[in-house]
Amino acid sequence: MSGAALAVVVVVVFFLALYLLQRYGDLWKQQRLVLFGTLLSWYLCFLIVFILPLDVSMAVYNQCNSNITNTTTATPTNPSSRSEANLSPFPSMSPPGKCEEPWTYIPNDTLEVFWRVVYWTSQFLTWLLLPFMQSYARSGAFSVVGKIKTALIENALYYGSYLLIFIALLIYVAVQLKWKLTLADLQTIGITAANTWGLFLLVLLLGYGLVEIPRSYWLSSSHNYVLSKSYFKVAKMATEKAEADEKLADVIEEVAGIHASVRQNHFLRKYVDIILTKCPTKYQEEMGINVEISRVDQNAPPTKRVLVKLHEKVVSAVQRHNQTQVQWSILLEQAFHLEDVAKSQNSSLRHFTHSFPLAHRGWIRRFIYTPTVEWFWECVLRQGVCRLLAVLLWLLSAAVIWSECTFFSTHPVLSLFAVFIQLAEKWYNYHCIEMVCFVGILFMCVCVYSTVFRIRFFNYYYLVPHHQTDAYSLLFSGMLFCRLTPPLCLNFLGMIHMDSAISHKNRVQTSYTSIMGSMQLLSFISDGFYIYYPMLVLLLCFATYYNLGPRCLNLLGFHQYITDDDLISDLVDEGRELIKRERRKRQRAEDGENRRWAWRERYGVNGATGRNRAGYIELKDNQKEPVTKIKKSVVTFTRRNEKADEQQTGLLQEDSSDDESPNRRSTAGSYLTLSPPVKGVFDDV
Repeated sequence: MSGAALAVVVVVVFFLALYLLQRYGDLWKQQRLVLFGTLLSWYLCFLIVFILPLDVSMAVYNQCNSNITNTTTATPTNPSSRSEANLSPFPSMSPPGKCEEPWTYIPNDTLEVFWRVVYWTSQFLTWLLLPFMQSYARSGAFSVVGKIKTALIENALYYGSYLLIFIALLIYVAVQLKWKLTLADLQTIGITAANTWGLFLLVLLLGYGLVEIPRSYWLSSSHNYVLSKSYFKVAKMATEKAEADEKLADVIEEVAGIHASVRQNHFLRKYVDIILTKCPTKYQEEMGINVEISRVDQNAPPTKRVLVKLHEKVVSAVQRHNQTQVQWSILLEQAFHLEDVAKSQNSSLRHFTHSFPLAHRGWIRRFIYTPTVEWFWECVLRQGVCRLLAVLLWLLSAAVIWSECTFFSTHPVLSLFAVFIQLAEKWYNYHCIEMVCFVGILFMCVCVYSTVFRIRFFNYYYLVPHHQTDAYSLLFSGMLFCRLTPPLCLNFLGMIHMDSAISHKNRVQTSYTSIMGSMQLLSFISDGFYIYYPMLVLLLCFATYYNLGPRCLNLLGFHQYITDDDLISDLVDEGRELIKRERRKRQRAEDGENRRWAWRERYGVNGATGRNRAGYIELKDNQKEPVTKIKKSVVTFTRRNEKADEQQTGLLQEDSSDDESPNRRSTAGSYLTLSPPVKGVFDDV
């Protein structure tokens, strides 16, 4: 099977990366270069993780061949030596006359070339290409040349300072320590610096994931906890949705002012038209109508720099507005489903009932995942499965934490992963070696990568599923993956004592370790930082367990879900009321649709009367077909100064009302009323 295992892994990992990109990005609307850069960075990082266990089994096979080559005599015949061998905790099995090849055998030359291509391509992406593409995608310039110029200036300022500091430190070290640095030494120093930076961030993310992932599965077994957290998310998202709507309205107001001030024959008009194309369609129509009556008291035409910044603001505001709309709809569906689960648990019928019929019922729900099967899963099996999975993940987390704190000890061997690998190596069990390596490094990667997918830096970096992640966040995630994966693999090789720089063993190295070079050149890093810094993961696990991070964020005003906080309880109550209101709105809409359907079935299409969410349907005496009258509400943007009031009027669809109180608050944060709206300029349009 020479090369067959490598080919299978390469294909499977590609489709895994493509699936994740399709889930978080938009394959049809986003720029092709952004999608290609993100896909390539994720793909290379996943390849490193999946190929490393095969490299470890090949290192064991090469060590077996080395032992046969170097051993000219059989096992010692000295009785004392034989007794000492029998007392060994790992009874060694004498190497056979010919070592058996692992079932995933890959030639050494192929592995070395593969690692060099993958590693250096990922480093080129993370340090040069992806930062440039980030600046290019975020730029508000109107031409390709302008975007490239902006990206070059930003990256030159950022990386130029780092390059100057690195050269100054290199000259100082070479002069003071009188090193004779070669090209290979410079390459090793560069690799070590990149791995040190990645290890610093790796331990922070790993400490959070080792605790949060098992705890999240354990808490998800409690339906009350999941429902309360869903209410909290709804209340928080309602605030974010209102802020996104207000920001978009402010930006559209600014665009409307510039749209009115720049005439059709102005040389900047083509840039204004580009900005208008990025605005939502309803605002484009609105500004097209209003521009004819807003020629009074025009402001001076803007400069091109102002239009570039406005273009960037429009793209960001529209993207954030779309994200909040999609997330709001998803949270509503999740909350409705959780409330349906609570009702089904208290019901005597073993049949899951949805409050609202599903829009799409595929063949899986019709024949396999039936309402009865769904009831057994949601109400009976799910809690036990989640707790069992949480216990298994807790055991893996404990093994990783113990191994991170003890892998420096080689006599005796305390790292659990090193014990398992050495025990399997004694019997040349390649399947066991690869399985232990795969489970260990995959779990560590899930802990780190899931934290990357969860963290949020305000609105600059935020991975949103359902195709709502912007280009900047996608590229930034690719940068993080490429910087975190190499030190993660080196850290795992140190845990299983396959890295001679840490274990100080004279044995055959993996092909991955060989391309990293000898870190003995920087002994204070290989013998100090790489060994003792990972122990900090224990403190980070304690901090995550006691929610020190979320408590600090709550003090700063960034609300996080904590069960013993009064403010969080108020947000949960607010979210519950929002869900009740949305449920009533949806129920009224469905009841109205059912009544209209009943009228159509009884009297035919021509006799249908009633009201839908958009307006009224009436049938005049002298008309054979119904006429739909759409009620519109008027939203005005007013800017006042000392001389005159400039008013811009926009038409927006009327929100469905609540019949319980005359004044009530909508999801966007504005207050609705049952009183008739003030007559506006365009009421008759």
